[in-house]
Amino acid sequence: MNFEKKNSIYKAVMIIIVTALVTFLTTTVGMYNYYSRTTKNTQLDSKVKQIRAYLDELYFGEIKEEEKLIESAIKGYIDGLEDEYTEYLTKEEYEELMINVNGDYVGIGIYMVQDKSGNTIILLPIEDSPAAEAGLKTGDIITKINGEDCKEMDLSSVSNKVKGEEGTTVELEIQRDGELLNKTIERKTIELNHVKTEVLDNNIGYIQILSFDNECKIEFEEKLNELMKKEIKSLIIDVRDNGGGIVSEAVEISEMFVPKGKTIMIEVNKDGGENVIKSKKDAIVNSDVNIVVLANEHSASAAEILIGALKDNNIAKIVGTKTYGKGVMQGIVPVSFGGVLKLTIQEFHTPNGEAINKKGIEPDIKVEEEKYSDKDVQLNKAIEMCR
Repeated sequence: MNFEKKNSIYKAVMIIIVTALVTFLTTTVGMYNYYSRTTKNTQLDSKVKQIRAYLDELYFGEIKEEEKLIESAIKGYIDGLEDEYTEYLTKEEYEELMINVNGDYVGIGIYMVQDKSGNTIILLPIEDSPAAEAGLKTGDIITKINGEDCKEMDLSSVSNKVKGEEGTTVELEIQRDGELLNKTIERKTIELNHVKTEVLDNNIGYIQILSFDNECKIEFEEKLNELMKKEIKSLIIDVRDNGGGIVSEAVEISEMFVPKGKTIMIEVNKDGGENVIKSKKDAIVNSDVNIVVLANEHSASAAEILIGALKDNNIAKIVGTKTYGKGVMQGIVPVSFGGVLKLTIQEFHTPNGEAINKKGIEPDIKVEEEKYSDKDVQLNKAIEMCR
């Protein structure tokens, strides 16, 4: 009995000690986190206040828009991450982004990308757009906009300067094959079509996806069903020069080909945790349909999700050149003062677990594009494989 009493007292003391230790550790961690956040905030506030003091004391000029200074400071802070896909967008820039993703906009009708040297390159003029009518071509480099050098501009700034009110014009200086061309182009409302189709000889269906923007999946499914009603025996899916778009659109298009239960992609979060995305539907394309996917160095992001899903599941052969290698996804986080953060939040891998980011996807059959030639050797190879 005496032993049991001592044992009971011992347990009680140990519980008190453990509770005290846990409380101490919790408090310590909480204080550390608070101190770390407070210290970082204090450092940032202190530096910004110091710069502001110098401006107030020495700057020879009028500070007209305090809000613009603050937003520029935020943009610079985010730029320090050196992540090309993470950025702060003002309310106006975010609204502009949503217009581009969700539907029509006023502009000249081009898809653009920036290379690693900061050159703004035209990926594709939209069919029947002012850009197409003015003779702009894939590969053209925009060097000036209304006389302003755009070498140092980010892609968002270039896009905003090219766009404008309907009926107004924009002056572009274009570099093509070492020659400088000047184009005056009128801005118009651009109707975005995501998908183009036709039936080639020998009952080969051809379907081109220009971008994975909002409702691309609906348009793709309609066009695909039209092709299947024409009893195509082979299918060419062209995602060359497709810079991506909305991930869910690519996943839903992949489900039209990938059997139910098979992996489409793998999401990897910052802690290394994985979320395997599998097809939730039965494929609508018969397995006996021969499928070839055309890809190139400008096929990126959502386009690479589709390419990876069809390649790793042995549904299609990939023809062309290695893809761009944008294997990370961004999320939109609204902030209290009106803008949004577009943040890299995940990396995605192909069904076989291969990372894509900064690596790209190698084609099954490599076919280099023949520049300055009217022959589409990549498409010709895909047609040859479909016969």
